[in-house]
Amino acid sequence: MLNIGIVGYGNLGRGVEAAVKSAPDMNLVGMFTRRNTDDIKSESPCFSYDDLQNMKDQIDVAILCGGSATDLPLMTPEIAANFNVVDSFDTHANIPDHLRTVDAAAKASGKIAIISTGWDPGLFSLARLYANAVLPDGTDYTFWGKGISQGHSDAIRRIEGVIDARQYTIPVQSAMERVRSGESPSLTTREKHTRECFVVAEEGADLDRIESEIRNMPNYFSDYDTTVNFISAEELAENHSGMLHGGSVIRSGVTAGRYNNTIEFSLKLDSNPFFTGSVLASFARAAYRLNAAGECGCKTVFDIPPILLMAENREDVIAHML
Repeated sequence: MLNIGIVGYGNLGRGVEAAVKSAPDMNLVGMFTRRNTDDIKSESPCFSYDDLQNMKDQIDVAILCGGSATDLPLMTPEIAANFNVVDSFDTHANIPDHLRTVDAAAKASGKIAIISTGWDPGLFSLARLYANAVLPDGTDYTFWGKGISQGHSDAIRRIEGVIDARQYTIPVQSAMERVRSGESPSLTTREKHTRECFVVAEEGADLDRIESEIRNMPNYFSDYDTTVNFISAEELAENHSGMLHGGSVIRSGVTAGRYNNTIEFSLKLDSNPFFTGSVLASFARAAYRLNAAGECGCKTVFDIPPILLMAENREDVIAHML
């Protein structure tokens, strides 16, 4: 059995917990949190974050469920200094820097770290790679939503004066229709998606400042048409408690002979965090196997042989899936 520790117990942590508990080859050692453990409503063992370093011999892989804005840039290299780790770092522009930092820590400790797993980055990244390999003469398009982005919602909640928030990513339907029809339009970031934010602010907070910080946040909102709505906590709970999400990766291109082709990979998710948690759990399996084979350093989804994600043995996978 693969012994798993989960670091962080928000929506994603709960999704990973469910995935680990349902896996036939995994054992959940416990949840590790900076919050008061008495406040955690879970049947799983719960420990303080500070206890993690004392359990090196009990955990094969730590799955990190912090936010990409401020948690994972520090947490992943820190924990990779002692554990095999998997994270879902999703600030696309900063992935190369994150990889270099984590790689140094993991190589120094002889551990494996797999970063930026999930569905985008993650499964969508793989879809883009396969499509580019098959259709090198073509154009990529990625559309997200309509759905709640965990990372973007978390980034809003980090703003001073914000109590809670949900952020919806909304694809521009006319742009999607042009791509699916076989066109290869040149689309700006702003032409492909809009963002809508629902924010609960502290009483007396400077709403103009909060809205300005959201609209101008680099890597999150500054390149998009963004609408900010200030609402009550009751309205947020009543109308925005779901976690639906999804999206599509589309590549249009031509093969030799100038034949037109379109490749599309799509997801429709009832629960973004529970699906993402399932992806992280599968890559934890790969992280352990790579390290057991003597490898170390930081990997991405591009570096992982697909067979390592499966609980079943290689022969069964080939017999039933190939």
